[in-house]
Amino acid sequence: MTTTNRGRLLLKNSLIYVLLAIGSLVMLVPFAWMLSTSLKESYQVFTWPPKWIPDPVKWSNYKTAFTSLPFGQWFNNTIIITVLSIIGAVVSCVIVSYGFARFKARGRSFLFILTLATMMLPDTVTMIPKFYMFTKFGWINTFYPLIVPLFFGKAYFVFLLRQFFMSIPADLEEAAKIDGASTFGILWRVILPLTVPAIVTITIFQFNDSWKDFMQPILYLSKPELYTLTLGINFFKSQNNVQWNYLMAASMVTMLPSLLFYFIGQKYFVESITLTGMKG
Repeated sequence: MTTTNRGRLLLKNSLIYVLLAIGSLVMLVPFAWMLSTSLKESYQVFTWPPKWIPDPVKWSNYKTAFTSLPFGQWFNNTIIITVLSIIGAVVSCVIVSYGFARFKARGRSFLFILTLATMMLPDTVTMIPKFYMFTKFGWINTFYPLIVPLFFGKAYFVFLLRQFFMSIPADLEEAAKIDGASTFGILWRVILPLTVPAIVTITIFQFNDSWKDFMQPILYLSKPELYTLTLGINFFKSQNNVQWNYLMAASMVTMLPSLLFYFIGQKYFVESITLTGMKG
């Protein structure tokens, strides 16, 4: 490579990094404002020019925010819904996607396309029919509408896992069959250990979906003791005449599990997206 080409490449890379750094800073501004606001006195929240470093730093805002209302109960409700939703989504989607990837049956392709077609339906289209159905079941003001549907699969996760299963050589399963393994044994002992990145990925997606979901809980849960964190924060906002410093403190704590979950599973997340050919 000539000196001129090296100079152009260096200039190009430098420009890309500068643009990425600017974009990252822009994306971080709301987060920085939320963190700063959560540590301010109420009268400092909307001062102009903005005061980014609180003085004094009010750590007590977090204690006030979480002791004025039953956030502990709402946190437990959210944990229950999120954990059971993840279990339902992972178990059902692994079984369904393995069938689509490996079993040869008449109409398999049609059923797979039909499954993918459900992704085209906006949630607003199915909202009223689902509400009517769950009302008939007597599931209003229970966690069932937020958990049970996940035990019947999710089209996007089925697609993601199927792509991953198809990238695993069939020779491994043939060898396991020769050793006398059953279909379930092959799935459990051979396929699943190789599918960890994809399972971690759908776990992250489902965690994020259930943890931050607002629309479905507000449809099905009207009792305050059944609220999730997102409903609790909305309730907190109405009860405290929009005390933005307390609201931001509650929002910061609510957001942290999602961030931690993503950073812990980031390695597997990137690996899964790369292996299934869905990057970019």
